Amino acid sequence: MNFKGLGVAMITPFHKNGKVDFDSIPTIVENIISGKVNYLVLMGTTAEVVCLSPQEKKAVIDAVVEVNQNRLPMVIGIGGNNTANVVAEIKATELSLFCGILSVSPYYNKPTQEGIYHHYAEIAKVSPLPIIVYNVPSRTGSSVDAETFIRLSNDYQNIVAIKDATGDLLQAQKIIKLCDSNVQVISGDDALTLPMLLAGAVGTISVLGNALPLTLVKMFQYLEEGNLNKAYELHYQLIDLIQLLFKEGNPVGIKGMMELLGLCSKQVRLPLVCATSDLIKQIEEVLENSIHVI
Repeated sequence: MNFKGLGVAMITPFHKNGKVDFDSIPTIVENIISGKVNYLVLMGTTAEVVCLSPQEKKAVIDAVVEVNQNRLPMVIGIGGNNTANVVAEIKATELSLFCGILSVSPYYNKPTQEGIYHHYAEIAKVSPLPIIVYNVPSRTGSSVDAETFIRLSNDYQNIVAIKDATGDLLQAQKIIKLCDSNVQVISGDDALTLPMLLAGAVGTISVLGNALPLTLVKMFQYLEEGNLNKAYELHYQLIDLIQLLFKEGNPVGIKGMMELLGLCSKQVRLPLVCATSDLIKQIEEVLENSIHVI
């Protein structure tokens, strides 16, 4: 699977009573598909997957599959800090509808690099799908070093990509420089999408793409056309908005924005709380005054 281009880390919509809002899923999926993105990512951080029961996860996946109708490839998030449980979940999950597994680096335990290596090694041994290593140290408390990922990609052919949300362009560039050409680096930070692409990343897995997929696709198109001025213009239009989306946590901001756009409720599950009225107002002002290409 080539993970080039724009993938969207889908949210899970909720009603105000906290239950999954299945009625909004078609609206969200159709909005993303209309933006001509490259693939969907289900059950990641943005989906609040840690707050979903196994039954809810399956029901949400089934709902997305029903709407998608094979129009876009889908990646599924399966990760955690208990290696045996992750392996068991991979074995128990119906994976035939998916093109890859996004697996977050172990959180809370703060393993050494050797521990991280063996965690992913066990996953690679049982996964029938290509694996995207998800490195997000701001959430996990530890980072997958470039050398560890390179070692994994050399030792296991199904470890094919890394979603880099470190904010460290030097690390990303080191991986791009040293890895085999078949190994892909994917930006995991909307604010760094353009810099990462210019450094050699193949694409991004985006939060903003839930709301403005066509805008992001346009930036990709400008870059492919060699129109760097237009790409940078759009990048800087989006920067203030992206910062606001993460000001009160993810997916708090993106859900607040999606409510403004009539896509779904801003409701999240505890321990997250809904976007404040002040944040919603700031997002609305930026949308009205700064975003000119949608």
